[in-house]
Amino acid sequence: MDLNKLTLLGMLKGRMGWLARRQEVLAQNIANSDTPNYKPKDLKPLDFKRYLRGTQARIPLATTSPKHFAGTRSSMSPYAEMQNVKSYETAPNGNAVVLEEQMGKISETQLQHSLSTELYRKHIGMIKIALGKGR
Repeated sequence: MDLNKLTLLGMLKGRMGWLARRQEVLAQNIANSDTPNYKPKDLKPLDFKRYLRGTQARIPLATTSPKHFAGTRSSMSPYAEMQNVKSYETAPNGNAVVLEEQMGKISETQLQHSLSTELYRKHIGMIKIALGKGR
């Protein structure tokens, strides 16, 4: 039984993937908190309707010869990054990373990941009970 084909579990898996990618982006912001002219990034919120449709952006492949086949591929990451356009403060060197703001986003992401993990665990437990496996 492929649990990813169950709609709810597949959506939870996608949500956890988005949260993991957001954690990486926020960690990069903190790592570059002293880099001149660095602007913090974040992920665009997960679009629930687009996620249900399963549509992803397609990227055209570059060809180096006219004899090569042209094609497209799905994007490397299905989650779009965006630059933080409004910043509370900017350092004299142009860096706009506010550590308190980034740490708040990291703790929010960790809380959402814990919630998603707990929901995933509970639903797997319900499936086990329905199959007669008990706890």
